[in-house]
Amino acid sequence: MKIAAGDALAILQKFAKADLDVRLREIDQLKVSHPTDYTTVAGFRFKKQLYYAIVDTTAEDDTSYLLNYLHEIAPGIKGEFAPNPTEDSLVSYGVPFKGKEAYLFVIAATKKRLDVYLSEHYPDISRSTWQKYIKAGYVTVDGEPAISPKQDVSSANKVAVALPEATDYTSHTLPVIYLDDAVIVVNKPIGVLTHSKGVMHDEFTVADFFKRYTDYGTETNRPGIVHRLDRDTSGIIIGARSPEAALLLQKQFADRKAKKTYLAILDGILKEKEATIDLPIARNPSLPSTFRVDPKGKSAVTKYKVLAELNGKSLVSLSPQTGRTHQLRVHMLYLRAPIHGDRVYGKKADRLYLHAHQLEITIPPNNRTTFVAPVPAEFKTLFPDNL
Repeated sequence: MKIAAGDALAILQKFAKADLDVRLREIDQLKVSHPTDYTTVAGFRFKKQLYYAIVDTTAEDDTSYLLNYLHEIAPGIKGEFAPNPTEDSLVSYGVPFKGKEAYLFVIAATKKRLDVYLSEHYPDISRSTWQKYIKAGYVTVDGEPAISPKQDVSSANKVAVALPEATDYTSHTLPVIYLDDAVIVVNKPIGVLTHSKGVMHDEFTVADFFKRYTDYGTETNRPGIVHRLDRDTSGIIIGARSPEAALLLQKQFADRKAKKTYLAILDGILKEKEATIDLPIARNPSLPSTFRVDPKGKSAVTKYKVLAELNGKSLVSLSPQTGRTHQLRVHMLYLRAPIHGDRVYGKKADRLYLHAHQLEITIPPNNRTTFVAPVPAEFKTLFPDNL
Protein backbone atom coordinates (compact mmCIF):
# COMPACT_ATOMS: atom_id res chain seq x y z
CA MET A 1 0.00 0.00 0.00
CA LYS A 2 1.20 3.52 -0.78
CA ILE A 3 0.80 6.36 1.70
CA ALA A 4 0.99 9.90 0.36
CA ALA A 5 0.73 13.24 2.17
CA GLY A 6 -3.02 13.21 1.61
CA ASP A 7 -3.31 9.81 3.32
CA ALA A 8 -1.25 11.02 6.29
CA LEU A 9 -3.51 14.05 6.61
CA ALA A 10 -6.64 11.87 6.40
CA ILE A 11 -5.33 9.65 9.23
CA LEU A 12 -4.57 12.72 11.36
CA GLN A 13 -8.12 13.93 10.81
CA LYS A 14 -9.56 10.56 11.82
CA PHE A 15 -7.63 10.86 15.10
CA ALA A 16 -8.77 14.50 15.56
CA LYS A 17 -5.20 15.75 15.26
CA ALA A 18 -5.89 17.99 12.27
CA ASP A 19 -8.80 20.17 11.15
CA LEU A 20 -10.57 19.62 7.85
CA ASP A 21 -9.18 22.84 6.35
CA VAL A 22 -5.51 21.86 6.77
CA ARG A 23 -3.38 22.14 3.61
CA LEU A 24 -1.29 19.25 2.34
CA ARG A 25 1.90 21.32 2.42
CA GLU A 26 1.70 21.28 6.22
CA ILE A 27 2.65 17.60 6.05
CA ASP A 28 6.39 17.21 5.48
CA GLN A 29 9.34 14.86 6.08
CA LEU A 30 7.20 11.98 4.80
CA LYS A 31 9.03 8.63 4.69
CA VAL A 32 7.26 5.36 3.93
CA SER A 33 8.44 1.78 4.58
CA HIS A 34 6.91 -1.70 4.26
CA PRO A 35 8.05 -4.02 7.09
CA THR A 36 5.76 -6.79 5.79
CA ASP A 37 3.45 -7.43 2.87
CA TYR A 38 0.48 -6.42 5.01
CA THR A 39 2.00 -3.53 6.98
CA THR A 40 2.86 -0.02 5.81
CA VAL A 41 4.55 2.55 8.08
CA ALA A 42 4.75 6.27 7.28
CA GLY A 43 6.73 8.76 9.32
CA PHE A 44 5.92 12.44 8.88
CA ARG A 45 5.78 15.81 10.57
CA PHE A 46 2.76 18.04 11.15
CA LYS A 47 2.94 21.39 12.96
CA LYS A 48 6.35 20.58 14.48
CA GLN A 49 5.11 17.25 15.83
CA LEU A 50 6.42 13.94 14.50
CA TYR A 51 4.12 10.98 13.92
CA TYR A 52 4.18 7.42 12.62
CA ALA A 53 1.06 6.15 10.88
CA ILE A 54 0.77 2.36 10.63
CA VAL A 55 -1.72 0.75 8.27
CA ASP A 56 -2.10 -2.96 8.99
CA THR A 57 -4.58 -5.82 8.49
CA THR A 58 -3.45 -8.19 11.26
CA ALA A 59 -2.65 -6.10 14.36
CA GLU A 60 -6.16 -6.30 15.84
CA ASP A 61 -5.47 -3.38 18.18
CA ASP A 62 -2.30 -4.96 19.61
CA THR A 63 -0.07 -1.90 20.11
CA SER A 64 2.82 -4.00 21.50
CA TYR A 65 2.87 -5.91 18.23
CA LEU A 66 2.94 -2.65 16.26
CA LEU A 67 5.62 -1.13 18.46
CA ASN A 68 8.01 -3.88 17.42
CA TYR A 69 7.83 -2.60 13.85
CA LEU A 70 8.56 0.95 15.00
CA HIS A 71 11.56 -0.15 17.03
CA GLU A 72 13.00 -1.83 13.94
CA ILE A 73 12.63 1.41 12.00
CA ALA A 74 13.63 3.80 14.80
CA PRO A 75 15.42 2.05 17.72
CA GLY A 76 14.83 3.73 21.05
CA ILE A 77 11.81 5.68 19.85
CA LYS A 78 9.58 7.10 22.60
CA GLY A 79 5.95 8.19 22.52
CA GLU A 80 2.46 6.70 22.64
CA PHE A 81 -0.33 5.50 20.40
CA ALA A 82 -3.25 7.92 20.00
CA PRO A 83 -6.55 6.38 21.09
CA ASN A 84 -9.46 6.08 18.67
CA PRO A 85 -11.49 9.24 19.41
CA THR A 86 -14.77 7.67 18.30
CA GLU A 87 -14.81 4.97 21.00
CA ASP A 88 -16.67 6.16 24.07
CA SER A 89 -16.38 3.19 26.44
CA LEU A 90 -13.40 0.91 25.76
CA VAL A 91 -10.00 2.25 24.76
CA SER A 92 -9.01 1.16 21.26
CA TYR A 93 -6.38 2.44 18.85
CA GLY A 94 -7.25 1.37 15.34
CA VAL A 95 -9.52 3.34 13.01
CA PRO A 96 -10.91 2.14 9.67
CA PHE A 97 -8.87 3.31 6.71
CA LYS A 98 -9.24 2.09 3.10
CA GLY A 99 -10.47 -1.33 4.14
CA LYS A 100 -7.74 -1.77 6.75
CA GLU A 101 -6.94 -0.36 10.17
CA ALA A 102 -4.76 2.70 10.76
CA TYR A 103 -2.86 3.48 13.95
CA LEU A 104 -1.18 6.73 14.93
CA PHE A 105 1.95 6.88 17.08
CA VAL A 106 2.76 10.32 18.56
CA ILE A 107 6.51 10.70 19.03
CA ALA A 108 7.67 12.29 22.28
CA ALA A 109 9.94 15.22 21.51
CA THR A 110 13.34 14.98 23.25
CA LYS A 111 15.14 18.31 23.26
CA LYS A 112 18.87 18.73 22.83
CA ARG A 113 21.30 21.56 22.28
CA LEU A 114 21.60 22.30 18.57
CA ASP A 115 25.36 21.64 18.45
CA VAL A 116 24.88 18.30 20.24
CA TYR A 117 22.01 17.35 17.91
CA LEU A 118 24.13 18.08 14.83
CA SER A 119 27.23 16.29 16.10
CA GLU A 120 25.10 13.19 16.77
CA HIS A 121 23.53 13.28 13.30
CA TYR A 122 26.85 14.07 11.57
CA PRO A 123 29.48 12.25 13.68
CA ASP A 124 32.28 12.99 11.19
CA ILE A 125 32.11 16.68 12.14
CA SER A 126 33.08 17.70 15.69
CA ARG A 127 30.82 19.61 18.03
CA SER A 128 33.23 22.56 18.14
CA THR A 129 33.14 22.71 14.34
CA TRP A 130 29.33 22.75 14.38
CA GLN A 131 29.43 25.64 16.84
CA LYS A 132 31.44 27.64 14.31
CA TYR A 133 29.12 26.68 11.45
CA ILE A 134 26.08 27.73 13.50
CA LYS A 135 27.61 31.10 14.38
CA ALA A 136 28.53 31.63 10.72
CA GLY A 137 24.90 31.20 9.66
CA TYR A 138 25.19 27.85 7.87
CA VAL A 139 22.43 26.18 9.92
CA THR A 140 18.69 26.89 9.95
CA VAL A 141 15.95 25.65 12.27
CA ASP A 142 12.47 25.49 10.75
CA GLY A 143 13.59 27.78 7.95
CA GLU A 144 15.10 30.46 10.19
CA PRO A 145 18.83 31.03 10.88
CA ALA A 146 19.91 29.24 14.05
CA ILE A 147 20.11 31.59 17.01
CA SER A 148 22.86 29.88 18.98
CA PRO A 149 24.62 26.52 19.41
CA LYS A 150 22.87 26.37 22.80
CA GLN A 151 19.30 26.59 21.49
CA ASP A 152 17.12 23.54 22.08
CA VAL A 153 15.85 21.47 19.17
CA SER A 154 14.15 18.13 18.82
CA SER A 155 13.45 15.69 16.02
CA ALA A 156 10.25 17.67 15.44
CA ASN A 157 12.28 20.65 14.27
CA LYS A 158 13.47 20.85 10.68
CA VAL A 159 17.20 21.41 10.97
CA ALA A 160 18.91 22.18 7.66
CA VAL A 161 22.59 22.64 6.87
CA ALA A 162 24.03 24.51 3.90
CA LEU A 163 27.82 24.45 4.15
CA PRO A 164 29.92 26.47 1.70
CA GLU A 165 31.90 24.55 -0.87
CA ALA A 166 35.62 24.37 -0.16
CA THR A 167 37.77 26.56 -2.38
CA ASP A 168 39.67 24.71 -5.10
CA TYR A 169 43.40 25.29 -4.61
CA THR A 170 44.65 22.77 -7.16
CA SER A 171 46.17 25.51 -9.29
CA HIS A 172 48.21 26.92 -6.36
CA THR A 173 51.81 25.75 -6.04
CA LEU A 174 54.86 26.20 -3.83
CA PRO A 175 58.59 26.08 -4.74
CA VAL A 176 59.69 22.46 -4.32
CA ILE A 177 63.28 22.03 -3.14
CA TYR A 178 63.31 18.24 -2.85
CA LEU A 179 60.92 15.36 -3.54
CA ASP A 180 61.24 11.59 -3.21
CA ASP A 181 58.97 8.70 -2.21
CA ALA A 182 59.23 9.54 1.49
CA VAL A 183 59.40 13.33 1.89
CA ILE A 184 58.72 16.64 0.20
CA VAL A 185 60.60 19.85 0.99
CA VAL A 186 59.35 23.31 0.00
CA ASN A 187 60.44 26.92 0.37
CA LYS A 188 57.45 28.55 2.04
CA PRO A 189 56.84 32.17 1.02
CA ILE A 190 55.87 34.79 3.60
CA GLY A 191 52.13 35.15 4.13
CA VAL A 192 51.34 31.45 3.67
CA LEU A 193 50.02 29.48 6.63
CA THR A 194 51.50 26.06 7.36
CA HIS A 195 48.00 24.67 7.92
CA SER A 196 44.52 26.09 8.38
CA LYS A 197 43.52 27.42 11.79
CA GLY A 198 40.11 25.77 11.64
CA VAL A 199 37.09 24.96 9.51
CA MET A 200 36.17 28.61 9.01
CA HIS A 201 39.61 29.54 7.79
CA ASP A 202 39.65 29.29 4.00
CA GLU A 203 42.97 30.11 2.36
CA PHE A 204 45.76 28.26 0.60
CA THR A 205 48.20 26.60 2.99
CA VAL A 206 51.29 24.41 2.84
CA ALA A 207 49.06 21.53 3.95
CA ASP A 208 46.83 22.07 0.90
CA PHE A 209 49.89 21.66 -1.29
CA PHE A 210 51.23 18.64 0.62
CA LYS A 211 47.87 16.88 0.32
CA ARG A 212 48.61 16.17 -3.35
CA TYR A 213 51.74 14.25 -2.38
CA THR A 214 50.97 12.41 0.86
CA ASP A 215 49.04 9.55 2.42
CA TYR A 216 49.62 10.91 5.92
CA GLY A 217 46.93 12.91 7.72
CA THR A 218 44.73 13.31 4.66
CA GLU A 219 41.54 13.27 6.77
CA THR A 220 42.76 16.22 8.86
CA ASN A 221 43.60 19.86 8.12
CA ARG A 222 47.31 18.99 8.39
CA PRO A 223 48.14 16.43 5.67
CA GLY A 224 51.87 15.80 5.49
CA ILE A 225 52.66 18.33 8.24
CA VAL A 226 55.30 17.35 10.85
CA HIS A 227 56.48 20.85 11.89
CA ARG A 228 55.46 24.42 11.14
CA LEU A 229 56.57 27.97 10.41
CA ASP A 230 54.72 31.16 11.34
CA ARG A 231 52.76 32.85 8.57
CA ASP A 232 55.26 35.73 8.37
CA THR A 233 58.34 33.46 8.30
CA SER A 234 59.69 32.14 5.00
CA GLY A 235 61.86 29.11 4.30
CA ILE A 236 62.27 25.38 4.66
CA ILE A 237 59.36 23.10 5.54
CA ILE A 238 59.65 19.33 5.21
CA GLY A 239 56.55 17.16 4.78
CA ALA A 240 55.97 13.43 5.19
CA ARG A 241 54.54 11.45 2.30
CA SER A 242 53.63 8.41 4.42
CA PRO A 243 52.82 7.58 8.05
CA GLU A 244 56.17 5.78 8.36
CA ALA A 245 58.09 8.84 7.20
CA ALA A 246 56.03 11.04 9.53
CA LEU A 247 57.06 8.98 12.56
CA LEU A 248 60.75 9.25 11.67
CA LEU A 249 60.61 13.02 11.11
CA GLN A 250 58.42 13.80 14.13
CA LYS A 251 60.71 11.87 16.46
CA GLN A 252 63.70 13.91 15.31
CA PHE A 253 61.90 17.20 15.95
CA ALA A 254 60.73 15.93 19.37
CA ASP A 255 64.22 14.68 20.31
CA ARG A 256 65.85 17.89 18.99
CA LYS A 257 67.89 15.95 16.45
CA ALA A 258 66.58 18.03 13.54
CA LYS A 259 68.91 21.03 13.29
CA LYS A 260 67.28 24.26 12.11
CA THR A 261 69.19 27.37 11.11
CA TYR A 262 67.47 30.69 10.48
CA LEU A 263 68.71 33.94 9.00
CA ALA A 264 67.36 37.10 10.60
CA ILE A 265 67.92 40.83 10.38
CA LEU A 266 67.58 42.63 13.70
CA ASP A 267 66.79 46.23 14.55
CA GLY A 268 69.80 46.86 16.73
CA ILE A 269 73.39 45.86 17.52
CA LEU A 270 74.03 43.00 19.91
CA LYS A 271 76.70 43.42 22.60
CA GLU A 272 77.71 39.74 22.46
CA LYS A 273 78.46 38.62 18.92
CA GLU A 274 77.85 34.95 19.64
CA ALA A 275 75.95 33.46 22.58
CA THR A 276 73.31 31.04 23.82
CA ILE A 277 70.03 32.42 25.16
CA ASP A 278 68.45 30.16 27.79
CA LEU A 279 65.29 31.94 28.88
CA PRO A 280 61.88 30.28 29.47
CA ILE A 281 58.89 31.53 27.52
CA ALA A 282 55.20 31.68 28.47
CA ARG A 283 52.03 33.12 27.00
CA ASN A 284 51.46 36.79 27.86
CA PRO A 285 48.29 36.84 30.01
CA SER A 286 47.54 40.47 29.12
CA LEU A 287 47.75 39.70 25.40
CA PRO A 288 47.12 35.94 24.95
CA SER A 289 48.09 35.84 21.29
CA THR A 290 51.68 36.78 22.21
CA PHE A 291 54.47 35.35 24.34
CA ARG A 292 57.13 36.71 26.67
CA VAL A 293 60.17 35.67 28.69
CA ASP A 294 58.79 34.34 31.97
CA PRO A 295 60.55 32.44 34.78
CA LYS A 296 57.42 30.27 35.07
CA GLY A 297 57.37 29.46 31.36
CA LYS A 298 58.65 26.50 29.36
CA SER A 299 62.35 26.05 28.67
CA ALA A 300 63.53 27.83 25.51
CA VAL A 301 67.09 27.81 24.20
CA THR A 302 68.44 29.71 21.19
CA LYS A 303 71.99 29.95 19.86
CA TYR A 304 72.88 32.99 17.78
CA LYS A 305 75.84 34.36 15.87
CA VAL A 306 76.23 37.83 14.38
CA LEU A 307 77.26 37.60 10.71
CA ALA A 308 77.36 41.30 9.84
CA GLU A 309 76.31 44.78 11.04
CA LEU A 310 75.20 47.68 8.88
CA ASN A 311 73.24 50.91 9.43
CA GLY A 312 72.21 49.98 12.95
CA LYS A 313 71.00 46.53 11.91
CA SER A 314 72.46 43.08 12.51
CA LEU A 315 72.45 40.06 10.22
CA VAL A 316 72.40 36.99 12.45
CA SER A 317 72.24 33.23 12.30
CA LEU A 318 69.74 31.72 14.77
CA SER A 319 69.68 28.08 15.85
CA PRO A 320 66.74 27.18 18.09
CA GLN A 321 67.46 24.22 20.35
CA THR A 322 63.82 24.07 21.42
CA GLY A 323 60.63 24.72 19.48
CA ARG A 324 58.50 27.18 21.43
CA THR A 325 55.97 29.38 19.65
CA HIS A 326 57.53 32.76 18.70
CA GLN A 327 60.76 31.66 20.42
CA LEU A 328 63.21 33.48 18.15
CA ARG A 329 61.11 36.63 18.04
CA VAL A 330 60.68 36.79 21.83
CA HIS A 331 64.37 36.06 22.54
CA MET A 332 65.53 38.78 20.15
CA LEU A 333 63.07 41.24 21.69
CA TYR A 334 64.47 40.43 25.12
CA LEU A 335 67.96 41.40 23.86
CA ARG A 336 66.41 44.73 22.74
CA ALA A 337 67.05 43.92 19.10
CA PRO A 338 63.68 42.74 17.70
CA ILE A 339 63.57 41.11 14.30
CA HIS A 340 63.15 43.72 11.58
CA GLY A 341 59.55 43.92 10.40
CA ASP A 342 58.12 42.09 13.41
CA ARG A 343 54.67 43.67 13.54
CA VAL A 344 53.91 41.95 16.86
CA TYR A 345 57.10 42.45 18.87
CA GLY A 346 58.77 45.26 16.98
CA LYS A 347 58.04 47.66 14.13
CA LYS A 348 56.20 46.81 10.93
CA ALA A 349 58.13 46.74 7.62
CA ASP A 350 57.64 45.21 4.18
CA ARG A 351 58.01 41.73 5.72
CA LEU A 352 59.28 39.85 8.76
CA TYR A 353 63.00 39.39 8.20
CA LEU A 354 63.14 35.84 9.51
CA HIS A 355 63.96 33.01 7.09
CA ALA A 356 64.28 29.27 7.78
CA HIS A 357 67.48 28.91 5.79
CA GLN A 358 68.68 25.37 6.49
CA LEU A 359 67.32 22.11 7.87
CA GLU A 360 69.58 19.17 8.69
CA ILE A 361 67.56 16.00 9.21
CA THR A 362 67.61 12.25 8.53
CA ILE A 363 65.19 11.12 5.83
CA PRO A 364 64.19 7.53 4.94
CA PRO A 365 65.74 5.10 4.69
CA ASN A 366 68.59 6.57 6.80
CA ASN A 367 70.09 9.52 4.94
CA ARG A 368 71.33 12.54 6.89
CA THR A 369 70.62 15.46 4.59
CA THR A 370 70.83 19.25 4.75
CA PHE A 371 68.23 21.22 2.80
CA VAL A 372 68.78 24.89 1.96
CA ALA A 373 66.20 27.52 1.04
CA PRO A 374 67.67 30.40 -1.04
CA VAL A 375 68.15 33.70 0.76
CA PRO A 376 65.25 36.08 -0.05
CA ALA A 377 66.07 39.09 -2.23
CA GLU A 378 64.90 41.51 0.50
CA PHE A 379 67.68 40.28 2.80
CA LYS A 380 70.28 40.92 0.10
CA THR A 381 68.98 44.44 -0.35
CA LEU A 382 69.75 45.31 3.29
CA PHE A 383 73.06 43.39 3.37
CA PRO A 384 74.26 43.39 -0.26
CA ASP A 385 77.87 42.53 0.53
CA ASN A 386 77.20 39.71 2.95
CA LEU A 387 74.61 37.52 1.23
